[in-house]
Amino acid sequence: MKDSQGQTLYVGKAKNLKNRVQSYFRNSTNHSPKIKKLVKHLRDFDYIQTDTEFEAFMLECQLIKSIKPLYNRMMKSPQSFIYISIGLIGNHRKIDIVFEPNENDGKVYLGPFTSRRNVESAIRALKDCFKLNCSNPNGTNSACLSYSLGSCLGRCLGGPAEQEYNDILDRFIGFLKGTDMSILEDMNQMMLNASENFEFEAASAYRDHIQAVGSLINKEKVLEFTEENHNIAAIERLSDSTFKLFLIKRTDILFSKSYAVGNIEEKIKTDILAHFKNNEAHAAGEISRHEIDAAHIIYRYLHSGSCSYLIIPENWLVSENHAALDQALNNLLNDLQHIEPPIHHE
Repeated sequence: MKDSQGQTLYVGKAKNLKNRVQSYFRNSTNHSPKIKKLVKHLRDFDYIQTDTEFEAFMLECQLIKSIKPLYNRMMKSPQSFIYISIGLIGNHRKIDIVFEPNENDGKVYLGPFTSRRNVESAIRALKDCFKLNCSNPNGTNSACLSYSLGSCLGRCLGGPAEQEYNDILDRFIGFLKGTDMSILEDMNQMMLNASENFEFEAASAYRDHIQAVGSLINKEKVLEFTEENHNIAAIERLSDSTFKLFLIKRTDILFSKSYAVGNIEEKIKTDILAHFKNNEAHAAGEISRHEIDAAHIIYRYLHSGSCSYLIIPENWLVSENHAALDQALNNLLNDLQHIEPPIHHE
């Protein structure tokens, strides 16, 4: 979307372009101030048609980062990524949400996460389940209001309760690092106990808390998968007679091409060897903040059921192991037959 000077104000994607554009002009009284201001300055727009929604997501991500449109605040702002901060120095630990880690302040930082809402829900769930809602966390040895209400385990009184509080935070750190699942196991037991005691409302609350805390693990899966720097061949059906191949490395689409259904294994194999063999431009290592959005899009796509994908080990790219690649491609194309082509919106 552009203003009268041709400056890009906003970049977005839509399955149904007509409905999406019309939505900015319908029911305008219900629009946020941001949308009202955007519509006021809007004079023109361009569109780019893609074959798949995955490509649209990736293109949207790329354009927002390169153009930095005024109204795409969520992707542009550094506050779109957040961290969980837990102090490890002293007896009175504190769990916080921050936007920038500081490596020299004696705290452990977990993240980055892309959804503040999910992180806030998870921390609230952790505090509710393990009674960490202390309203006097500075340890003055006097009971806080939350303690009298049963939502604080007694950290404010010092002594063993404070050590228990710290132990729970240590386990939470282990949980987010993937080394200690006891936090989730205890929460599941709390839900089971409530259900067995016919406390169904409490059991339902525990279930929601488990989902909130468990959602944070997905971030670790995304980053770990991306950092492993796989060679990925993904195939998606476009119609009954065509499909599209994507060759992906880390957070980049190296190559994409549409094919007619038929005997084309050798063509795909040639493309794979041409783009993955001796590719040194995408080194393995820790994922950077500017890669996070693309990493989430790719991971979500591969696990969405919209495509079939194959991870290609480096040793399959050498000539003596091409038989393994041939067999894997044959299986990949057979899997494609079980995926329905998308419904196109006019």
